[in-house]
Amino acid sequence: MIIVKNLVKKYGSVVASNNLSCRFEEGKVTVILGGSGSGKSTLLRQLTGLEAPDSGEVHFDGLDLTSASRAQLFEKRKKMGMLFQGSALFNYLNIFENIAFPLREHTQIADNVIKTIVTMKLEMVGLRGTEELMPSQLSGGMMKRVGLARAIVMDPKVIFYDEPTSGLDPISTGVIDKLIKDLNGKLNITSVVVSHDIESCFRIADRIIILYYGDIIAEGTVDEIRNSTDPRVIQFINGTPEGPIPFTRTDRNYLDEILTE
Repeated sequence: MIIVKNLVKKYGSVVASNNLSCRFEEGKVTVILGGSGSGKSTLLRQLTGLEAPDSGEVHFDGLDLTSASRAQLFEKRKKMGMLFQGSALFNYLNIFENIAFPLREHTQIADNVIKTIVTMKLEMVGLRGTEELMPSQLSGGMMKRVGLARAIVMDPKVIFYDEPTSGLDPISTGVIDKLIKDLNGKLNITSVVVSHDIESCFRIADRIIILYYGDIIAEGTVDEIRNSTDPRVIQFINGTPEGPIPFTRTDRNYLDEILTE
């Protein structure tokens, strides 16, 4: 579904994507793992065409997004769904209108059909009957589910999840994890999940990519990642403060300077 070739992105002296190449397989859940500053968000923006790399290619549904026109990007994004970290619901719209928004914006579907579609999507995330509520009346977990209903309302080919379990309690996290996995199977879509929640990722992932300051340091199935002998991977998945991964990018630069002296 998505093929990334030799992506490079720099912000001044900071390398966010260091010649990255990877694939996101159709119908699978691929999780992008990494600590703060590892390049996860940069890669996500490049996968959705929201940010152009300095060089490299991102092929989605037969189109290289890095060289596509504005009109081509808009057309391809209709095949993408996005669950934002903060849900990004419109506070002034009720739940029904939040979910209906993409349909009203991008289609000419009649109101009665939109009502049926919205009801169906709310049913899929377990929130039927909440149409008239406002976002301020929802819990964090419910807001995530409404955001997910909106992400799938256009029946996309791929859904991008930006930290979908961030700030949620363990039960709500489990609910979101199950929804991601269930919807991926029921709708036969491709899912790309950006996260740093290790246990959540191990529950839902078909494949995992681990980033470390712009580099891919591991890629494989859950079992392959669990059994990795790379000390950086071991440190990251175990969450230990001591190891080859420094606490900050500054620490890493300092260590690099020492090693090259």
